[in-house]
Formats: sequence, structure tokens, C-alpha cells
Amino acid sequence: MPQRTDSFDLGRLALSSGEGRRLQLHTTLDDFALSGQRYAVEPGVAELRLDMSRMTAGGYALRLRFDARLVGPCMRCLEPAGPVVAVDAREVEQPGDAEEFDSPYVVDQVLDVRGWAHDALSLELPEQVLCRPDCAGLCAICGVNLNDEPEHAHERELDPRWAKLKELKLD
Repeated sequence: MPQRTDSFDLGRLALSSGEGRRLQLHTTLDDFALSGQRYAVEPGVAELRLDMSRMTAGGYALRLRFDARLVGPCMRCLEPAGPVVAVDAREVEQPGDAEEFDSPYVVDQVLDVRGWAHDALSLELPEQVLCRPDCAGLCAICGVNLNDEPEHAHERELDPRWAKLKELKLD
């Protein structure tokens, strides 16, 4: 199993101005709770691509990329779902400038890899976790999975509040 990196010391690379590096890091990704359901993130230890470059003013430009699968119940039909989420996040850390750009993930040149990966993934999560994009969901009356039975239908009882409209004659 690859070694997990929850934080990384940017200063240890001793990058000079304009110089850059690409690193492969591994960190743990925590599960998410969405709409009262628990969604696991697979793989639990994700492989991250971290691109960094030293800026002329002494700061860093950072880019984090990775893919993760969100595993849990479909929000429409409750069948297993596992959409893959692609993350491409950027941060700038340039302290001491007239217009400071302080990344909340860099403190004393130490990058919080795990925190940044978790927050970046949370920003990319789909609005609804679905088993497939065209999921039809469950029948509101009997709970039948409409993906398995697309022709399923019920005769709906007329709402008594609208019953008088049946007596209306439109000639």
C-alpha cells in the first residue's frame, strides 16, 4: 500500500522562483453524509497529482487533481450508485503581498493535503447521487422501481377538492 500523506512541506523542495514540480501523493478521503445517507469514497486512499510552482513574489501556485468514486444508495431508486467525480482544484499562496492570497490549506509552507482534497471533492459532488443519469426512481404510490418496470402506472384517485370540476360542462 502506498504511503499516505496528510500534509506536505512545500519548503523542503527548495524551489526557486519560476520552478515547478509534479508529485504523486496519496491521502485518505473521508466519507460524506448527504440527505441523511452515508456515501463512502473509493478508493479510501486516493492517488493525487499535485502540481506546484514557485511564484516570483515568493508564494506558490498549486493544482490538485484526482478522481474518486462516491458509493452509496441512489437518491431516486435506492439501488447502489457509484458515480466517479473528477477533481481539479487550484490554490494560490502568496503571503506578504499588498494583495495577500492566503490559502487556508497552507500554514508555514505546510500544505494540508487531506483537508484540501476533502474540500475540493465536496465542491465537485453531484447535486444528486444517481445509479444512472436517467434513473426513473420509485413509484410514489407502491414503491415499485420504475427502472425495472417503465410501463408501471396507477389509476389515481381524484382529489376530492377537484371533484366538482367533473360536473363542469364545456360546450
